[in-house]
Amino acid sequence: MVQDELIARAEAWLAEDPDPATREELAALIEAGDREELAARFAGTLQFGTAGLRGELGAGPMRMNRAVVIRAAAGLARYLTARRPGGSGDGPGDLVVIGYDARHMSAEFARDTAAVVTGAGLRAAVLPRPLPTPVLAFAIRHLGAVAGVEVTASHNPPRDNGYKVYLGDGAQIVPPVDGEIAAEIAAVGPLARVPRPDGGWLTLGEEVLEAYLTRAGTVLAADSPRTARVVYTPMHGVGKETLLAAFARAGFPAPLPVAEQAEPDPDFPTVAFPNPEEPGAMDLAFATARAAAGTDAGAPDLVIANDPDADRCAVAVPDTSVAAGWRMLRGDEVGALLAAHLVRRGVGARDGAQQRGAEGAAEGGRDAFAASIVSSSLLGRIAAAAGLRHEETLTGFKWIARVQGLRYGYEEALGYSVDPEGVRDKDGITAALLVTELASQLKAEGRTLQDLLDDLAVEHGLHATDQLSVRVDDLTVISDAMRRLRTRPPAALAGLSVTAAEDLAEGASGLPPTDGLRYTLKGAYQARVIVRPSGTEPKLKCYLEVVVPLAARAHLPQARATAAELLAALKADLAAAGGLPAPAHH
Repeated sequence: MVQDELIARAEAWLAEDPDPATREELAALIEAGDREELAARFAGTLQFGTAGLRGELGAGPMRMNRAVVIRAAAGLARYLTARRPGGSGDGPGDLVVIGYDARHMSAEFARDTAAVVTGAGLRAAVLPRPLPTPVLAFAIRHLGAVAGVEVTASHNPPRDNGYKVYLGDGAQIVPPVDGEIAAEIAAVGPLARVPRPDGGWLTLGEEVLEAYLTRAGTVLAADSPRTARVVYTPMHGVGKETLLAAFARAGFPAPLPVAEQAEPDPDFPTVAFPNPEEPGAMDLAFATARAAAGTDAGAPDLVIANDPDADRCAVAVPDTSVAAGWRMLRGDEVGALLAAHLVRRGVGARDGAQQRGAEGAAEGGRDAFAASIVSSSLLGRIAAAAGLRHEETLTGFKWIARVQGLRYGYEEALGYSVDPEGVRDKDGITAALLVTELASQLKAEGRTLQDLLDDLAVEHGLHATDQLSVRVDDLTVISDAMRRLRTRPPAALAGLSVTAAEDLAEGASGLPPTDGLRYTLKGAYQARVIVRPSGTEPKLKCYLEVVVPLAARAHLPQARATAAELLAALKADLAAAGGLPAPAHH
């Protein structure tokens, strides 16, 4: 970008920025002549990715701010009105529901969206306060809306915010809709021409949350035990009130909140990243669980964490072999446990207690279990043994939710959809209910979640998964690694021959094209590797799985040791093949 053009673009943006804070920030950069920072902020515009818009807060088109949000809302409104069957704002096809979390600027972005939607002649309804993302996803179909917007950056760092867009089916947008909305955003023109009235939209009352909680309770069997005790952290997010209410209605013992992380705080002061998967994020929860073990109530059975917008659910179990005394289950482990529990309960049963209706049966015949391609293949084996369909999708619940006849879907990044007819997205509240029901059932039998995992390993083989995740400051590291793997694909990894190498950019296995690679490996054991750039963070993610067969339960320790060695070797060999830093040893 020519220097004078850069300043001219920055000054043009400054002239129409409606936010005094970002105007002041941008004016200071212009005055200081900070061309490097200005170039970064004006290098393009934020684009719809895996989860809509997401980026760092700040001034300019490459940051999240009120000007970007107003343009996004205006583009969405243009898209909706161009496809409206008719009418002038009074019909069911005119309602847009808006939710938001407790991050910096979330409430402001929600108000701006409501104003733009109202100014465009549509009806806007805003959730009553910061609430979990699943409540918004539920409200879209519950209220018969044509679209929904959730202002959240999920588990991103404190400096970020985001903007998730759903259509009236209750699922997040996918191509070509994201591109069509992006085109409408690009055609918005000057912000001064976007009508933004001071009011005229509806702020919803408690009835929408009541309806969500009533629906959430239907994921439980009517006569199931409700005895498992839980330590719970919302990770400084918005999950606590909704989860505690759901547990109380279900009749579980009241979860013990992690006091330091119980209330919403957009600065997330106790964690480096507000993501239960990140090292150290669960330390306070484990400390709370250890302290609880010394009380009259006794040791808890589970530790459960939601991410800040409560659409993900992390689970930890007691484990005396690790220093913390608790072990975080991998998302694939929880995914398999919930699938096994649903099979045991009778998938597809729609008795009066569950009140599910006939919708699922009408959408594709046999009930289906689905997971993204980066998740464990164990779900396919569980489904096959139960006579269920199994579907693989691209990453993200915007794809999983669209599987016809979906009864259960999950993704290894702690996302679970246990009631896809009610919430067509991942839902950390209902997942927490269901895993606590499972723990209660096993407790009544004198067993644990780990016992059930062992059962699944004996029946289907030990499916062990891990991830090599490389966070970068320079995005060319990612593009260089992908190019190197494409031009010089490995012939073997961890001593296992690569028997199939698929370039997912070419739409392999009938999936829509995406930037990724999949390797199938065989030798003494089976393995699978998928490499893809993250859609939400500056990371290259490599998803690893090995399958170690075993003849008896007594062979589990050796199978686990073998799997750990293979996973470590896969990480090292894959990093070398991609020209990436050698993985740290744990």
